[in-house]
Amino acid sequence: MEKKQAVVTSDTLTKEQIRELAAKSLAGIKNSYAPYSHFHVSAVLLSENGNIYTGNNIENAAYTPSVCAERCAFFKAVSEGERDFAVIALCGGLKGVVKDYCAPCGVCRQALFEFGGPELNVIMAKTPDDFIERSMDELLPFGFGPSNVA
Repeated sequence: MEKKQAVVTSDTLTKEQIRELAAKSLAGIKNSYAPYSHFHVSAVLLSENGNIYTGNNIENAAYTPSVCAERCAFFKAVSEGERDFAVIALCGGLKGVVKDYCAPCGVCRQALFEFGGPELNVIMAKTPDDFIERSMDELLPFGFGPSNVA
């Protein structure tokens, strides 16, 4: 975990900060453990406090115990007491080669919605300069979250 000073939101991030998050995600893909699917994914989560949490997919031969990169990053952050998040950047590709944008799977979309809400910004990167951004509301319309069970 890296610490930063300023409080950030997805609205206050500069293009350069977004590029840095995308670059960290791309650099982290080497830490993925994907011997079965060979699809490596890396995520970098930025909390509103400016803390950065990384995550990678970690597979298991039984598949069910596997975890995706996005959930790995969120679980690390939540286990450290974080509850407010600004943005998550991710990338992925077969054999660790990023050729296209990598969107969160359905399970990750639900987890991202749980912890980030409909406004969480998701950056899907091919390179530090080639990325797309979507809100969780766009990726999971009519999402089911904490307000549905309160």
